[in-house]
Amino acid sequence: QVQVVESGGDLVQPGGSLRLSCAASRSISTIDAMAWYRQAPGKQRELVARIIRTNDTNYADSVKGRFTISRDNAKNMVYLQMNTLKPEDTAVYYCNADLFGPTGWVSSWGQGTQVTVSS
Repeated sequence: QVQVVESGGDLVQPGGSLRLSCAASRSISTIDAMAWYRQAPGKQRELVARIIRTNDTNYADSVKGRFTISRDNAKNMVYLQMNTLKPEDTAVYYCNADLFGPTGWVSSWGQGTQVTVSS
């Protein structure tokens, strides 16, 4: 299993930038996939960006070209760089880690960090 803790959420103006961080309790090189999800009030949680062991990434259409997910194996950290933020990016952002083990996939979640985009 793995524990993850997010940080970096803040209030930012439209057009601004923010970097979210996710700290993992074990070597992320052993984690099959790590991702950022978000949940806005009254909406379902949605995938924002995902990175797998091979460093392949995928993004929600709504953030392509604006957000970048990256990993630092030496620090056991995953980041989400968010540029050109829009009010519709306002949400609680969650870090997720997926591990495939003897009993199948095990998914771990952080507590979330609030991102508010507003003038």
